[in-house]
Amino acid sequence: MHPQAALEGIWYRPGAQARRHPLFWPLYALSLPYGAAIGLRNRLYDGGGLPRTKLPCPVISVGNLTVGGTGKTPLVMLLAELMQEAGWRPAILSRGFGGRSSRGVHVVSDGRRLLATPETVGDEPVLMARTLPSVPVLTGPDRVRTGKAALDRFGAKLLILDDAFQHRRLARDLDIVLTDLTLPFGNGCLLPAGPLREPVRALKRARIVIRTGSEAEIRTSPASADAGGLRGFHRPRELIRGDGAERHPPAMLAGKRLLAFAGLGRPDAFRKTLAALGAEVADFLPFPDHHAYRRSDIEGIRQRAVAAKVEFIVTTEKDAVRLAPCADFLGEIFQLRIVMDILPERETLAARVLERIAP
Repeated sequence: MHPQAALEGIWYRPGAQARRHPLFWPLYALSLPYGAAIGLRNRLYDGGGLPRTKLPCPVISVGNLTVGGTGKTPLVMLLAELMQEAGWRPAILSRGFGGRSSRGVHVVSDGRRLLATPETVGDEPVLMARTLPSVPVLTGPDRVRTGKAALDRFGAKLLILDDAFQHRRLARDLDIVLTDLTLPFGNGCLLPAGPLREPVRALKRARIVIRTGSEAEIRTSPASADAGGLRGFHRPRELIRGDGAERHPPAMLAGKRLLAFAGLGRPDAFRKTLAALGAEVADFLPFPDHHAYRRSDIEGIRQRAVAAKVEFIVTTEKDAVRLAPCADFLGEIFQLRIVMDILPERETLAARVLERIAP
């Protein structure tokens, strides 16, 4: 079992069950100094002991409290679209996790063309740049420096930070936090005993909290209908052959027997999405988040597909980005494009954001 999967077996159990796992208490001991460091850091920022830099434009941060996927990247792309529609000129800033370049500022897209590869800057920035060709996308560990580059080089009038709730040095006008509908804080413990990056009380810094999940979960759960609350669900938009040669509505998968694979923070969510479309998921291969696929992985997927006698091999757009060097394999598979939809409606989210950033 991959170490990440072993940890998640502890993280996403109810608290009492997690504490019965033999690894829980050693992990909990490690979480205590981590929690102390996070608490001290937050107090210093809150009290002004650590300085924060304000840039001469509105800044929006999208993030979460936990490790793993809650839909941050789809929401960042939706926000960029909404702000463009409202007349703003946004740029997206990302840490660039999973890429080789860990220092400096890297331009993934200048708002006209793609300028970097996932091997260099990570898969999610490349995915955002491909999906939003008119929006500059930059990566770098120093969001202040990256933000200044977006303003100076591309004339950005609004900065949208991907996965930056814990990056507090750059002052922001709005923090948006996503939480999973079904188990928002896992077992309630800090890393590494649980999935929390910081204590739940940090949620008070957020101006907008969006509960996320599948469409069925969001529409049917009483917990999702908080008065005035926003809910987000992941909606399949399009089925695209890996090499881009074919495009189909997601409903084409209904009744089809397929093998699926995904390297995500919560890969099982992708399997559930496919099942909700009516597909028969005969085999499913989970990989670690940001997994760098090797030829041995591809051959293993092919062999499992033959053994399962499937009609299609399906993965996510994010995984397809990492498979770009394997053009032969991309021609054999399909990628499912999934977007974020907002309830009660996306215009409600746009109005609440504009209320915070309007001059």
